[in-house]
Amino acid sequence: MNCTKKTDGSAAHRAPTCIELAKMESGWPPLNHCGAPRKANRSTRTVARFLAMSALLVSLCGPVQAGLFKPDVNYSNYDVPLWDQVVNRIKAKVSARLGEGENKVDRYFIVPFAYQHRDNYPARAHSFISVIRVFADNKQPKYTPGLRGLRRGEYRDRNFEAFTISWMPAGFAKDQDLCVFDGFGSRIDPDLNTCPIVPGKCFDLVETLKLAVLFKNAVGMWGPYEIKKEAFELGVKRKELLDGGTIRYKADDRLTRKDKLAINCFHAMAGLEHLYPAGGFLDTGFRMWGIDGTARVLIEYTKAVRDKGLILEPVDIKEDLYGFVYAPERNSFGVYNPFRNASAYHD
Repeated sequence: MNCTKKTDGSAAHRAPTCIELAKMESGWPPLNHCGAPRKANRSTRTVARFLAMSALLVSLCGPVQAGLFKPDVNYSNYDVPLWDQVVNRIKAKVSARLGEGENKVDRYFIVPFAYQHRDNYPARAHSFISVIRVFADNKQPKYTPGLRGLRRGEYRDRNFEAFTISWMPAGFAKDQDLCVFDGFGSRIDPDLNTCPIVPGKCFDLVETLKLAVLFKNAVGMWGPYEIKKEAFELGVKRKELLDGGTIRYKADDRLTRKDKLAINCFHAMAGLEHLYPAGGFLDTGFRMWGIDGTARVLIEYTKAVRDKGLILEPVDIKEDLYGFVYAPERNSFGVYNPFRNASAYHD
């Protein structure tokens, strides 16, 4: 949960056009004593000014309007609550992976998530992950003992268990005033950040998605991806560590992560085996929050030596991302949609 507004870089590519036009305008040859050339140059100058202003406006508005050129949002499940939309997609994807035949061994999956607001305000951005075990067919399931927030269920005659690593301040459900950076220069120098360390809590998926609806956020989901048993066990170990009460929460954890004093949501789920040591520009990363933060976690899972091989299927971070976007009314105009493919929900 760190800060800076993301842009798509299109303005930077268009800005030289304005500069070039300005140079063209200032570089006209001197006027002679005749009126005709002067009149022509004035006309050309007017056109140049108009084009420069138009290019500038387009460059400024481009990032804001980028979503208008995305594919239409799917409204077919608009009246289905966000929780049900998410769970239905998980069930469909896991069932397809398991197939129709007998499942003779336990199978394991992860579902990485992110949510963020239209202005990508860091206090309204979050990264979290759900971990699932589908038990072998025709066997008595042995559920993970003593794990807080463990969800048990059955789907198509198959038993499963699932838990979510969603690390936030313990009181965040009641008080959403999250301190990320406080103090002049605190984004650069963590010693200047006066945000306090607070008790943390792993929220379950229901609680986390309720907050997304409260904020009217865009919710991104990758997978589910099948993982090895060892990866599932590391997820359980991380959940137990967070639930143990020894680690607390701080959004800017540059000074508190190494000693496991306090961490943020990104580092709570990143690096299944170790607390991920860094993440982007200036250590914790100005852009490592929300969708970008979870994408960075997936890069770590798929490319870092210590985690490589834990995921059993290919990961395409861009193509695999599916979104759920808030729309106040069916077929609303101007819906915030940072995804290539998305379904609409409402509160």
